[in-house]
Amino acid sequence: MAKYLHKVSVTVEGTKGLLKGGGGTARRAVAQQMIQGLNGKLEAYYYAFGDADVYAIADYPDTVSAAAASLAVNAAGGASVQTVVLLTPEEIDQAAKKTVAYRAPGS
Repeated sequence: MAKYLHKVSVTVEGTKGLLKGGGGTARRAVAQQMIQGLNGKLEAYYYAFGDADVYAIADYPDTVSAAAASLAVNAAGGASVQTVVLLTPEEIDQAAKKTVAYRAPGS
């Protein structure tokens, strides 16, 4: 399974729902249930200050499942999510060993 980082920004309506509907642990449970329903696993779920309100790391069996989670959250309207593919150091080692035919612009 591949790891993905979800950077979630909660809307005003989503914040109202968070305050009314059981708080942070309730929202984590919803996220966990959604991810498990896609045959994934929620590894970490943190609230934060800054550009994003929530950072969640999840394992998904494929990119389609990760995209489905992002689409569902964005379509619901209480939050917007950006999803980032995470790579292990070993995967970067493999990438660094690949031969790539590339020429920089203007060269």
